[in-house]
Amino acid sequence: MNAITLVIGAICILVIAYRFYGIFFTKKVLKINEDIPTPANEKNDGQDYVPTNRWVAFGHHFAAIAAAGPLVGPILAAQFGYLPGYLWLLIGAVIGGAVHDAVVLFASMTKGGKSLSEVMREELGPVAGFCTGLAMLFIITITMAGLSMVILGALAENPWGTFAVAATIPIAMLMGLINKFTGNLKISTILGVILLVGAVFYGPSIQGTWLGDVLTLDRETLSILLPIYAFFAAALPVWFLLAPRDYLSSFMKIGVFIALIIGVFIINPTIQFPAFIPEFLGGGPIVAGPVWPFVSITIACGAISGFHAFVGSGTTPKMLNRWDDIRVVGFGAMLVECVVGVMALIAATVLHPADYFAINSSPEAFAKLGMTVVDLPVLSEAIGMDLEGRTGGAVTLAVGMASIFSGVEWFSHLTAYFYQFVIMFEAVFILTAIDAGTRTARYLIQDFLGNVYKPLKKTDWLPGAIGASALACIMWGYLLNSGDIASVWALFGVSNQLMASIGLVCGVTFVLKVADKRIYALTCFIPLVYLYITVNVAGFWMVKNVYWNDMAGGYNILNGILSIIMLTLGLIIVITSVIKWRELWAHPRFTKQATAN
Repeated sequence: MNAITLVIGAICILVIAYRFYGIFFTKKVLKINEDIPTPANEKNDGQDYVPTNRWVAFGHHFAAIAAAGPLVGPILAAQFGYLPGYLWLLIGAVIGGAVHDAVVLFASMTKGGKSLSEVMREELGPVAGFCTGLAMLFIITITMAGLSMVILGALAENPWGTFAVAATIPIAMLMGLINKFTGNLKISTILGVILLVGAVFYGPSIQGTWLGDVLTLDRETLSILLPIYAFFAAALPVWFLLAPRDYLSSFMKIGVFIALIIGVFIINPTIQFPAFIPEFLGGGPIVAGPVWPFVSITIACGAISGFHAFVGSGTTPKMLNRWDDIRVVGFGAMLVECVVGVMALIAATVLHPADYFAINSSPEAFAKLGMTVVDLPVLSEAIGMDLEGRTGGAVTLAVGMASIFSGVEWFSHLTAYFYQFVIMFEAVFILTAIDAGTRTARYLIQDFLGNVYKPLKKTDWLPGAIGASALACIMWGYLLNSGDIASVWALFGVSNQLMASIGLVCGVTFVLKVADKRIYALTCFIPLVYLYITVNVAGFWMVKNVYWNDMAGGYNILNGILSIIMLTLGLIIVITSVIKWRELWAHPRFTKQATAN
């Protein structure tokens, strides 16, 4: 199997889905009406509600949803072979993810751009609204821990990569200051890109120096530094670090994946993985659980992701100029993210399976597999560091992409630079998500605790902002230090897909409210049934076999308790929604239509 076959097949399927299913869902099911002003036009305040060009809005939305998830999930799921992940990416994105993102965006816009928890409170009552808000707090906290776990394997004992990533912090701050006091975006952009590239190329010179020794950090140290960094990122003004880092990372995101697609078309590498790896379909050294339900849990972003609901009911619904932009921004951006997931899967599976498992397993676990590495010693020498046992997915993506790029004869001597650039590319993306996610968690904490102490609800109250930021960092920092990538990523996957189920619950509710035919509710109900069953099976499997099993490597009582709480919140929301659905199902317009037919 050649990589180019998978790329062309995926792009064709996604283009057809966008052209036909996207139009059907937005025009026929949601019945978008351009005669009604969007929230951006109705509440235009020049700050939060701003009518925006659809392609600018698309760029913002895509940059916000396509963080580390579509990069890491497909790589970890390659344990099962290339076909399970490939099929789930395409089927999940078309049937589930694009529908989820579009309907959540529609629901939020219908309610004036409100958050999902507020939408659920208005539609299903205070109990569902409270449970949704609490679930969102749990999920955003777990998401930060899961994403941060990826960085540990990439930067541990890697002074070059740590220097390049650390350099992006003052670079982003400098850009923020230039934008704030001069308003000259062009100068700050040019300077930021030049300094970013310079940080990668200067990195090798620090090795063996005092600075290199300082930046040679182990996983434990990094797991403490990351929450400390996130505290300052969440508490500092958004223009000083968060906004310029988002802006800077968008250049890297677009450029790297365009380059990867071009590289695949030039080199057309062979997929070295089989379609299925039978001995690991029931679980393996990377993903402990069986291929179902865990392929749909491990690959969240890229197929369907509840994290998108934070964006789809956050900034994006306040930006769309026309209702028809939902198809481009909501439905379309999810399909483009699916392409990112497919490219990440290809980057992993062009490696020899033994090399892949050597990178993503601990040395002890790999020794038990009885495999012998093939190309890894040569790759390690070209990159200049030991690659074995660097779990988390980030290193695998960097090695796979570096091997593809270095396949071009002109670039064959730049393997180490490609590797470190991809490491920085991934880490900057993850830090961007951590910045925004920790700030979101801070807002949720202030909102919840503000019911007890009113001043906390004021997001500009400095003591409240500092206290809530610290609490958010302590919560996900503890989870970060409480397990390995397999257990923490599974916890992230379960919580994330539970959030997606809640988004689809909202979708069924709104389709029954606006659609002409009851059968249209199946567009949200079918993926909801699959995803909700999958989430519960995976959640209880992890609790029984990992979190509350003292013989398992990921044994952690707290993770098990969090899983049970989240699944219980989901059950309450589903029960509440079924009561509402029965009411909507009996709406007179459906009865009159059936009589007329």
